Amino acid sequence: MNIAKVMGVLTLVALPANAWAEVVELNLWTVDRPGEYHYKMAEEFSAKNPDIKVNVRSVQFPDMVNELAKAMATGEAPDVTYIDNPDVALFASRKLLLDLKPMVDKSKVIKLDQIYPGPFASVSFDGGIYGIPRGANTIALYYNADMFEAAGLDPAKPPKTWEELYQTAKILTQPDKGIYGLAFSAAATEEGTFQFLPWLQMGGGDYNKVNVPGGVKALELWKKFIDEGLASRDTLIRGQWDSTGTFNAGNAAMNISGPWELPRMSTDAKFDYRVALLPVPEKGAPRASALGEGDNVIVANTKHPDEAFRFIEYMYEQMPRVWNDFGYMPAYPVKVEDPKYPQAYEVFKESMTFARNRGPSPDWSKISKAIQTAIQTTLTGQSSPEDALAAAQTTIDGILGK
Repeated sequence: MNIAKVMGVLTLVALPANAWAEVVELNLWTVDRPGEYHYKMAEEFSAKNPDIKVNVRSVQFPDMVNELAKAMATGEAPDVTYIDNPDVALFASRKLLLDLKPMVDKSKVIKLDQIYPGPFASVSFDGGIYGIPRGANTIALYYNADMFEAAGLDPAKPPKTWEELYQTAKILTQPDKGIYGLAFSAAATEEGTFQFLPWLQMGGGDYNKVNVPGGVKALELWKKFIDEGLASRDTLIRGQWDSTGTFNAGNAAMNISGPWELPRMSTDAKFDYRVALLPVPEKGAPRASALGEGDNVIVANTKHPDEAFRFIEYMYEQMPRVWNDFGYMPAYPVKVEDPKYPQAYEVFKESMTFARNRGPSPDWSKISKAIQTAIQTTLTGQSSPEDALAAAQTTIDGILGK
């Protein structure tokens, strides 16, 4: 018997457990539910990387900022988390997120110059890169082509300007049948800000410059929609999901919302629905659209930055899948094989090229509240559009220290 060989085998068997590479556990927080994007990404990545296990916890979207702030204060924060795109600046300004730029600069996967300007702006702060978009979304104009035809309108020619949108809404409104010309959200929430910002931006303003003639014109138009019964008064309290429900039910001829509506629209809307770019103030005016979705970020005090970044890279590589599999727009130009809802996809893809970030500002929630107040006081008749936006500008200037 070869004693040396036997002893070698015994030594191999007797190796302590810690002689093998330990599995690194990453904790991930998300607003997704089981079976959705982050759960799928964690499952796939863990299967492909047996040295890393990703544990997932769901947090309600409205609670994410507060839950993260508490966890970061107590040292119980996750390694990786989802953050809504306007909130990245808030956490980055407090040095609570890892600056990924040194890692990205060495990455063979993530190329910052690929990313659309809006999503790129959402992760950029003070010269650093504090997240990577997991996808994106934006808004456009849905319209009922059957109603267009019935009213003698050409469904191949949706409204392209604000005036055309107003006139089209007047033609399509049928009070006797409970049909409004347009549905949108002007709620006193982030959804109201999200829907109004593109109008403000197309009118020459932005989050920090709201008191502009184009902004006044936009609010005047919104008020006409409400006052003339072209849009329901519920517009002031209704979110995008409920507004689209009105459209799907055939009680609104047009609707402003995003690609996340398409799965249920494909089953609920019993008519020919199409999508068009948001109308502009006048022909030749610059376009804008809202940037939605959020970013994958790494918490600053993670004990596993390298493994967390590998997970971020993996998710970035899946961008060609996000439209068909999860209903997001890709955050950088990719080829989507056989896209679902092809007509809508082409419109939203074009819209992504001019989708603008909300902010960025560490005080975004306060700025958004000022914009919401201007919308609400105007549409309820408490203030003129000029006075409402002037008051909002004063508030925003104070927030920004001007």
